[in-house]
Amino acid sequence: MNAHTNRTTGIRPVTLALLMAAAALSACTRIETGEVGLRVGIDKQISGAELMPGSFNQTLFGDVLTFPVRDIAVTLDNKNPLTADNSTLKDFDLTLVYSINPSSVSDLWSTKSRSFHAYNKDERDWILMHSFMTTVANNAAYKAVREYKALSVADNRQKIEQEIKRIVTETLAAEKLDQALSVTLVQVRNVMPADDIIASANAVVTAQNALRAKEIEVETAKKEAERIAALNANSKAIEYMNAQAQLKIAEGIAAGKVNTIVVPYDFKGIVNANAR
Repeated sequence: MNAHTNRTTGIRPVTLALLMAAAALSACTRIETGEVGLRVGIDKQISGAELMPGSFNQTLFGDVLTFPVRDIAVTLDNKNPLTADNSTLKDFDLTLVYSINPSSVSDLWSTKSRSFHAYNKDERDWILMHSFMTTVANNAAYKAVREYKALSVADNRQKIEQEIKRIVTETLAAEKLDQALSVTLVQVRNVMPADDIIASANAVVTAQNALRAKEIEVETAKKEAERIAALNANSKAIEYMNAQAQLKIAEGIAAGKVNTIVVPYDFKGIVNANAR
């Protein structure tokens, strides 16, 4: 037998070392950028501090959990908050983005209820505090929208975003989570008032336009009446207008454009001198 062959298994030492290295690598997890890992021992307890991005960690004994910590999105779709005029919005969509302090991952996972978190089956990652932040964002949105009437919500979208961020931030501070979680973005994606509110608003606009049209007609009639009255009050203006009219007629006759007999405006008719 070859002196370099394992007497028990018949496998060369070099081959055995390669197999062991391959097994070690296959049972290894790399922490990606934007993630933090936690080692879980065979006893299911957290072992050691947070595992930082770029590190390789064996999973042959125990396991490694990974948690995204940057730009985590919470989406609220098809919500129906109540407005200041007690109208329910037909649709309200919101996106809130938050980040997690990497050094707080272990504490959040160990001390907070699992119901506060969410699990991404596709990425096989736990999303820390996602369910909690969804609830907080929803409550903040309903509170912020309540300050505005249905037809003014869309016009005040930026103010509502700022108010939601403020409410969420204050809630985190009250729960002593402001050092662990931070809100980076709030965006109201869609706002749509109820159908009856839109119909009522359109009816008001139509009525206002009709009223304005009638007001314009009245104003026009007044101006015309004032113009005529001013002309009637000014006899010289009438004489001037008559002279202008006669001048136009004379010019037409001279140009051969008028075939008629011009009778002076003060013509008294033909007098029969032999009439008895």
